[in-house]
Amino acid sequence: MNFSLTPAAKRFIRLMILSDGGPGAGFRMAVSPGGCSGLSAEIAVLPEPSPGDAIVEQEGLKFFLPAESRLLLDGVTVDFTDTAAKTGLVFHDPKATGTCSSHAH
Repeated sequence: MNFSLTPAAKRFIRLMILSDGGPGAGFRMAVSPGGCSGLSAEIAVLPEPSPGDAIVEQEGLKFFLPAESRLLLDGVTVDFTDTAAKTGLVFHDPKATGTCSSHAH
């Protein structure tokens, strides 16, 4: 299980856990295929993992990741963007083509 976090993503996730969670809370990312980057995620701060979630400690942050998320996040860089068009986590997946077109290379 290997994904990386940009400084902006770490700051955002840490703030979310601090504001929404108590001690031991974790950041749940339910990642699914979709979106232009190839991935989209439902995120939540939860006091404990859901059934079937793995607890993954990454750079001092605790993540609760369902099985599909662990597969999809392998090798991915998680970033945070705050622009007029989008605020939230962005997933840079080197395995994805990075375009919105449907044809394969």
